[in-house]
Amino acid sequence: MECHKCSRNSCHSKTQKNWFTSLFNFQSKSQSYTEVFSEIALVGMPNVGKSVLFNALTGIYATVSNYPGTTVEVARGKTQIGEHSFGVIDTPGMYSLLPITEEEKVARDLLMRKSVSLAIHVVEAKNLGRMLPLTFQLLEAGLPLILAINMMDEASRLKIKIDPLSLEEKLNIPVVKMSATQGIGIDQLKRRIVNYVK
Repeated sequence: MECHKCSRNSCHSKTQKNWFTSLFNFQSKSQSYTEVFSEIALVGMPNVGKSVLFNALTGIYATVSNYPGTTVEVARGKTQIGEHSFGVIDTPGMYSLLPITEEEKVARDLLMRKSVSLAIHVVEAKNLGRMLPLTFQLLEAGLPLILAINMMDEASRLKIKIDPLSLEEKLNIPVVKMSATQGIGIDQLKRRIVNYVK
């Protein structure tokens, strides 16, 4: 349907409208943030609870397939947080952005070569000090980052105390304490994701 009878080259009303609505988020719900803020990557060492968090975020909306040219499996899904839709990638376990194994190379490639809008670094609370060097690498790589300190229930049993506000001040990124297996901290993480977008 034509807006008026001007020539195609001189008509700017349609492009102006698209620019304006995208700037102020006046899109339909089907567009939401998917075009601007499409993918969240879960990153971290093996056995820190990334897959549990992935399942908590995506539910049944998940698929598993091999990364092209490799035997490494990558899980992808979708999550809905309020009115906002996100793609979620569960990257293979990695210890460093300098890959040694095929899994680490795939994880790095997903982080650095795909259009990842946010990385959530999942770490184990009782081994936080051993895992923070990867946090520093991710920050140095310029990735938008949230630190998710998982397995706080185990840390509490060992009387390990972690001050997330102090970490936030020192790292200058959002920090969330959680226990994904018990569903603790998931809602807070979702709020921080949305606030990060805003």
